[in-house]
Amino acid sequence: MLVLLVFLLASIAVHPLVSYAQWRAWVAHPGITAAFILFFSALLSHLWVGLRDVLLDYAKPVGVRNTLLVLVAVGLLGLGLWLMVILLRL
Repeated sequence: MLVLLVFLLASIAVHPLVSYAQWRAWVAHPGITAAFILFFSALLSHLWVGLRDVLLDYAKPVGVRNTLLVLVAVGLLGLGLWLMVILLRL
């Protein structure tokens, strides 16, 4: 995730994108799209591990814990699918 962030900042510093059409063309490039998919996959998995650990530590009743874990998993999967749809539509 850090490597992609450094790459994005350097890329934008070297070639500033000033219009929506430039941004869209840049993000639509297959390499950039793949990098964003990897980045968001890593981000969502990181979110899952962190939220799962918090719920396992603080949600003591098993039923509440399992319900919350399912809700978090469904929410993160929904976010992942939504991001895939956005990125693949470009």
